[in-house]
Amino acid sequence: MRIKSTLTLIAAATLLVACGKKEEAAPAAAPAAPAPAAAPAPAGNVVKIGHVGPTSGAIAHLGKDNENGARMAIDELNAAGIMLGGQKVTFELLAEDDAADPKQGTAVAQKLVDAKVAGVIGHLNSGTTIPASKIYSDAGIPQISPSATNPKYTRQGFKTTFRMVADDTQLGGTLGKYAVDTLKGKSIAVIDDRTAYGQGVAEEFAKAVEAAGGKVVAKEFTTDKATDFTAILTSIKAKKPDVVFFGGMDAVAGPMMKQMKGLAMKPKFMGGDGICTTELVKLGGDAIADDQVYCAEAGGVDGEAKVGMDEFKVKYQAKFNTDVKLYAPYVYDAVNIMVAAMVKADSADPAKYLPMLATTADYKGVSGPVSFDEIGDIKNGALTLKTIRGGKLETLAVIR
Repeated sequence: MRIKSTLTLIAAATLLVACGKKEEAAPAAAPAAPAPAAAPAPAGNVVKIGHVGPTSGAIAHLGKDNENGARMAIDELNAAGIMLGGQKVTFELLAEDDAADPKQGTAVAQKLVDAKVAGVIGHLNSGTTIPASKIYSDAGIPQISPSATNPKYTRQGFKTTFRMVADDTQLGGTLGKYAVDTLKGKSIAVIDDRTAYGQGVAEEFAKAVEAAGGKVVAKEFTTDKATDFTAILTSIKAKKPDVVFFGGMDAVAGPMMKQMKGLAMKPKFMGGDGICTTELVKLGGDAIADDQVYCAEAGGVDGEAKVGMDEFKVKYQAKFNTDVKLYAPYVYDAVNIMVAAMVKADSADPAKYLPMLATTADYKGVSGPVSFDEIGDIKNGALTLKTIRGGKLETLAVIR
């Protein structure tokens, strides 16, 4: 056994020596041939951009609309062949669903951080955008929300937060003044859904009503998942309001209007961008009379800029076989603005392109000109006042 073991060791040693001699001889060999041009691109040439919105739940139609806007931009950028650092890059969209739930929103935010995305477009709701923003800020990842309107989002001191639309101060304020000055509302009821968005826009609306000389005769609240509003509507009916304002989304507003009709209530019905959708027309059905609903979209174009928006809507319909619901154009612009900053910095490294993003000025988007102020809010943001006539949303005015 000893002899056998010794022979085995000698053989192993001989093999190791032979291998060593083979490696020493390598420098004398002919130079290796260059890699073929058709070799696959290294992983570093892929730039990941995250998108988050509620693609499940009651407002999945709005989340999917936003996601489609991002996909449209990504597809066009890849077709254009963007160069960064002297190399052609491929953009990859990592789309996540936050179900409009703050806890799920922070979970997917961390997931995107772990996936090392270069930037994030989203979230849709203020209630998910705000808590997620700290996670992105801590990671140094730029975030552009196309639709979150609660003022707090950009007022947390983070350098990574940007907003594509006017905030609730302007949105709720304009609607409150309009309710008193134009609709001649003397007694006004306010309902909110207790979300960051709904409560925020309702509070700004109520303040503007009182500042304009109007009177808020009732303040009620529900939830973003409620279906029965009989109790609060009965209470409000007793106050005989001229106007009812709802801070929330179309998925709740539609059924609420049906129940208002069932109670023989016929006040003007107002709300922010959350109800300013074609989906509200479907959900409310014959409960919506002409010139009964007044809402404001937190964005808008007029004049020559309207041509670009109209062209976008045609392309969107052709690509996805559905009409734009609300904020897809703002998502589309947000992706392109983020990539424009990368091109300017010649890098997808957040630390390098973030300063370029922060100084975005007069970017010509389909949603109009975009410039960010010192805290990341859009400068001179527009509002589009709308009503419903003949079962369709009609624009009344674009206000800046």
